[in-house]
Amino acid sequence: MKSVQNWLDEYGESHQNGTNKLIHWICVPIIFFSIVGLLFSIKIPIGMMQFNAAHFVSILVVIYYLRLSLSLGIGMLFFISIVLAKCYFIEYYCCMPLWLLSIILFVLAWIGQFYGHHIEGKKPSFLKDLQFLLIGPLWLMSFVYKKLGIKI
Repeated sequence: MKSVQNWLDEYGESHQNGTNKLIHWICVPIIFFSIVGLLFSIKIPIGMMQFNAAHFVSILVVIYYLRLSLSLGIGMLFFISIVLAKCYFIEYYCCMPLWLLSIILFVLAWIGQFYGHHIEGKKPSFLKDLQFLLIGPLWLMSFVYKKLGIKI
């Protein structure tokens, strides 16, 4: 298994251009949110309780992150918790269905991502390995950690 630093370095190779990096700071969290939002919209009743697919997938994603890096995994757990809370708020208090908002954001953010990679002149990393779809958010979190002086 690759180390977290190997994943981050390899991801960073196709993210050197400043404009592409800026686009990623905007679009990666939006894509992450939109996927969680779509999964949140898939209801799974278990007994008297109502769960959704986002609960189960989030657990698996956090386990993946924790296996790569305990500290970054904890940061991603915090981020995912915020995203889940926003999904709950939007679903129950917003005038637009969460699934519809998620689809709109997903499409717009991917347009941004591909534009950024066009500027960069390099293909998106996930075309090489789908795991890079999970590494993108971790890559951004690693910059937050570096800024705060937290070891990854």
